[in-house]
Amino acid sequence: MASLKELKGRINSVKSTQKITKAKQMVAAAKLRKAQANAEAARPYAARFAAVMASLAGKVTGSSAPLLLAGNGKDQVHLMVVANSDKGLAGAFNANIVKAALVEARSLEAAGKTVLFYLIGRKGRAVIRRAYPKAILASFDTTQVREPGYAEATAIANELLALFEAGKFDVAHLFYSRFRSALVQEPTQQQIIPIPAPKVDAAASASAVVEYEPEEEAILADLLPRYLKTQLFGALLENQASEQGASMTAMDNATRNAGDLIQKLTIQYNRSRQAAITTELIEIIAGAEAL
Repeated sequence: MASLKELKGRINSVKSTQKITKAKQMVAAAKLRKAQANAEAARPYAARFAAVMASLAGKVTGSSAPLLLAGNGKDQVHLMVVANSDKGLAGAFNANIVKAALVEARSLEAAGKTVLFYLIGRKGRAVIRRAYPKAILASFDTTQVREPGYAEATAIANELLALFEAGKFDVAHLFYSRFRSALVQEPTQQQIIPIPAPKVDAAASASAVVEYEPEEEAILADLLPRYLKTQLFGALLENQASEQGASMTAMDNATRNAGDLIQKLTIQYNRSRQAAITTELIEIIAGAEAL
C-alpha cells in the first residue's frame, strides 16, 4: 500500500498534468476558430473551380487531353500521399489517416499493384515505415513552418508533378482528414493524379453556352496544375481544422480523466491518513492504560 507521502506526490503530479491538458485544450479551442473559418472559406472556391474544370474537361477528349487529366495509360504503380501533422496530443487524428492509407495500400497490393508512399508531416511516419520500409518514395518536411499553407501546397504539387512526369508512379491518392465538427473528423481518400474529370452539372451546361479563347486544351494545361495545388491546399486546411478539433476533444477528455483520478487518489489519501491517525490513537490509549 502506498504511503501518505507517495499518494500526496501522485496527487500533485496529476494536478500538474491537468493544468497542462487544460491549457492545451484552451489553445486548441482558440486555434480551431481560425482553422475552421479557413477550411470553410476554401470550400466554395474549390467547388467553383471544380465546376469550371468540369465544363472544360467535358469538351476535351482523346489524345488532345493533357497528361495530367488523361494519365499515362498505366495503372500499376500507386502513390499514397499521406498528409499528417507534426504534433501529437490530438487523439486518433493521425492514426485514422494512416490506417485509411494502409487499408487502401493492402487492397491495392492484393490486386497485384505496386504501392509507394509520399509522406507529409512528421506524425505517422513510424507506422508506415514499419509496414512498408522500402516503399517510401519521398517525404515533405513541414516542421519549419508554423502552419502549412499555399506555399507548401505549391511545393508539394510541384514535386508530385515532377515525380509523375518522371514515370515514378501512375496514380496518386491523397489521404487527409476532412473537418466536420470539433467531435467528428472524417478520414478522406481522394485521387489527385491523374485528376479525375469533375462531374458536369447538366442543368448549368444546358442553360449556358461558353466559348473559350484560347482553346480548351491550352486552358486546361494551365489550369490543371493550379487545380492540383488548390486540392492540396484545401486538404491542408481541412487537416489543420481537424487536428485542432481532435486536440481540443482529446485534451478535454484528458482533463476530465485527470479530475477523476485526483478525486480517487484524494479519497485513498484521506482513508490512509484516517487509518494512520486511528492507529496512533489506539497506540496512545494502549500505552496510557499500560501505565
